[in-house]
Amino acid sequence: MKTYSKISPVKRMAFVWMAVIGFSFVTSLYAQEEAVPVAEEVLTVVEEVVAPAEEAAFVTADSLADLAASLDTVWMLLAAMLVFFMQPGFALVEAGFTRTKNTANILMKNFVDFITGSLLFIATGFGIMFGAGKFMGAPNWFSLDFGFDMGLPIEGFLVFQTVFAATAATIVSGAMAERTKFSMYLFYTILISGIIYPISGHWTWGGGWLSSLNLMGDEAIAGFHDFAGSTIVHSVGGWIALAGAAVLGPRIGKYGKEGKSKAIPGHNLTIAALGVFILWFGWFGFNPGSQLGASGESKVAISHVFLTTNLAAAGGGLAALLTAWLKYRKPSLSLTLNGILAGLVGITAGCDAVSPAGALIIGVLAGIVMIFAVEFIDKVLKIDDPVGASSVHGVCGLLGTLCVGLFATDGGLFYGGGVEFLAIQAVGALTIGAWAIGAGFVIFKSLDLIFGIRVSKRIEEEGLDVYEHGEAAYN
Repeated sequence: MKTYSKISPVKRMAFVWMAVIGFSFVTSLYAQEEAVPVAEEVLTVVEEVVAPAEEAAFVTADSLADLAASLDTVWMLLAAMLVFFMQPGFALVEAGFTRTKNTANILMKNFVDFITGSLLFIATGFGIMFGAGKFMGAPNWFSLDFGFDMGLPIEGFLVFQTVFAATAATIVSGAMAERTKFSMYLFYTILISGIIYPISGHWTWGGGWLSSLNLMGDEAIAGFHDFAGSTIVHSVGGWIALAGAAVLGPRIGKYGKEGKSKAIPGHNLTIAALGVFILWFGWFGFNPGSQLGASGESKVAISHVFLTTNLAAAGGGLAALLTAWLKYRKPSLSLTLNGILAGLVGITAGCDAVSPAGALIIGVLAGIVMIFAVEFIDKVLKIDDPVGASSVHGVCGLLGTLCVGLFATDGGLFYGGGVEFLAIQAVGALTIGAWAIGAGFVIFKSLDLIFGIRVSKRIEEEGLDVYEHGEAAYN
């Protein structure tokens, strides 16, 4: 019978532990040998996943930037379309406020404004306005390669600025309506679009001396502020219109022997009212479009400008209505229409810088001042302005520009900003006004002395449509 030695429990436990430790040691060695290629495979997979992700992030950022630029470009071009649509608005207002016999002449001049403005501004005006120089740039002679870059397609920016130049030119048409030779109108609309407007525009939007004007050393003030053109566009057109109407003289029958003013009613307030509605609509491109963008922070800015623009128009119309009602005992439609335009002109300079309440106040002030300005120019200065262009655009453009120095939430006098901003606004508005009225007077007086700018008495009495254009608007 075989006998077996008995193994104690302690030895058994020790043997088990030695087996476990040995197995673990062998396994760990094998695992280390296998872990290296496995880790390398894992890292390779991670790199393959991360690299495209990082590349995609860069692509996404570039795509978003391109999308933002595209959105800004589309908004700028859409705004240019809206401003262009203001041309028929001006045409209808001027035609409605004048007599039937001159309607075709009015419409023709508004077409010519945009035709010549488009050609002259791209030929010389664009370079003069946005080329290098403190006083003026150099004519670009149809070239768009003169070192100007504002981050958006230059062709689109040219179109946007062209419609603004045409607006300044067409303002003059109404003040000189019903007695101006069409050939002479061609001369001065060319000079306005190609020279006068671009030079003063260069002082401000083109980076000229007014854009960085600082009178008292306050570095927080960035110079003259005219966001969308109360002075640069509207006052320039209004003051040139005043000079032209003064040189031209009043219409036959406007003033009696004692110099008393006589009303010469327009032939159709219906189309005048339609014209004002179109202009009100177009102003939503004129002012918000001047932001030149709709992406990022611009979406808030253009929304604010939409609001202030509309409030000023409503305030101007209401103020003119009530002022006319109190002054003349009747709520005049024609004065209310001009009051709306006065509010729009007044807010154009500071639509981005004032609060909604400030915009409403500016509109109300413009609507009231417009009525007294019309009366002063008509009865005191004895200047015949059939549509009130010099009052609406010249006077209210000046008023609105000064109001920026009062009501701007950042730097305005009423918001604790002191008088420097107001002083800069006054210097800019008065300087540009003096340039416009001076240049306009020289041009009109020279044309009058050399060629004569007024039609004969017979043509004026019978109407410019047939004699100047060989056709009538109404048959």
